[in-house]
Amino acid sequence: MDSEKVIKRDNEYVLHTYNRNPIVLEKGHGLRAAGPEGQQYLDFTSGIGVNSLGYCDLDWAEAVSEQAHKLQHTSNLYYTAPCGKLAKKLCKRTGMSKVFFGNSGAEANEGAIKAARKYSVDHYRKDRTTVITLVNSFHGRTIATLTATGQEVFHNYFGPFNEGFLYAPAGDIEALEELVDRTTCAVMLELIQGEGGVMALDPDYVQAVRKLCDEKDLVLIVDEVQTGVGRTGTFLCCEHYNLKPDVVTLAKGLGGGLPIGAVLMNEKVAEGMGPGTHGSTFGGNPVVCAGANVVVDRMDQSFLANVNERAVQLRAGIAKLPHVKSISGIGLMVGIEFYDLKAADVLAACREAGLLVLTAKTRLRLLPPLTLSEHDVDMALEILSDVLGKMEPTAPKEQA
Repeated sequence: MDSEKVIKRDNEYVLHTYNRNPIVLEKGHGLRAAGPEGQQYLDFTSGIGVNSLGYCDLDWAEAVSEQAHKLQHTSNLYYTAPCGKLAKKLCKRTGMSKVFFGNSGAEANEGAIKAARKYSVDHYRKDRTTVITLVNSFHGRTIATLTATGQEVFHNYFGPFNEGFLYAPAGDIEALEELVDRTTCAVMLELIQGEGGVMALDPDYVQAVRKLCDEKDLVLIVDEVQTGVGRTGTFLCCEHYNLKPDVVTLAKGLGGGLPIGAVLMNEKVAEGMGPGTHGSTFGGNPVVCAGANVVVDRMDQSFLANVNERAVQLRAGIAKLPHVKSISGIGLMVGIEFYDLKAADVLAACREAGLLVLTAKTRLRLLPPLTLSEHDVDMALEILSDVLGKMEPTAPKEQA
């Protein structure tokens, strides 16, 4: 295999809805990825927050391989042990009552919207179906989750978009209260707006939202597709906010590299979702759940302690780097704002230096595997320091 051939074939046959980096990844282990010609990369992207245990963790790979050799798929018409084991672990870990498994974050958010509307229609009226989300949010790329996404840039080309969604500015509880009326059934939010720039919500605001939902009997949905499963140093980001939502969605890091989505519901929401209300052919797939069980089992106290220690180390190091204006996010979900550089330019320079990173809006975004070591952080900071030290300002300070 050579990079030029792979890229040429991909460009010819794959629908390019992504602007791919001009590199090929062939294999990896831990935080290291390699290209066909021997290129070496330190990966601080985790496949956009998916490879929570890094590349090809041995326990994870063994569990997936063993299950694939035993039983790869059955559909949800039959019981399988890996699905039930994972559901029990998630419910016990989060205090939720039931879980529905799908295949992606967008599917999980679709399921959450359906469950909230079902609760509201069952207990109130057929027209009590409006979901309020936050401006600058991102909830997926299906038609419904695109509509739920509070960014106008995503509301083009694919209309007509779904009715039943309104948007409130993040942090403005009065604006949210004004939007709530007799048709409102749910509030849906990300505790850290990931694609929206790695911006964490204010804790007082989050508690005010919970209080409002309690007063009006609105379903509170928290989208933890990117923040969940240890990313912020706790199993759920909700724990940082002392928050008990009615519905939580998970995906990305839960599968450790295989596609999965999960909708966790409390008892009041779950009791309305009986047979025929929702479904997924592949949801709860035994191979995927075998991998996810390894991920969840790994998230013990010492594992999360390392996540928090490495986050402190990484953030302290970034704060000392040139051009850095501010650092956002929680734990190992890191956004970096620059005074006078464009994040896309920094990303390209890091890639050339062997460090893989992401962007979110105007910020550089880091989502490293949760298994990173002190040495891994030192290596990333060394590359970032070298890259930033060589870069000349490209954006006016007031625009950065």
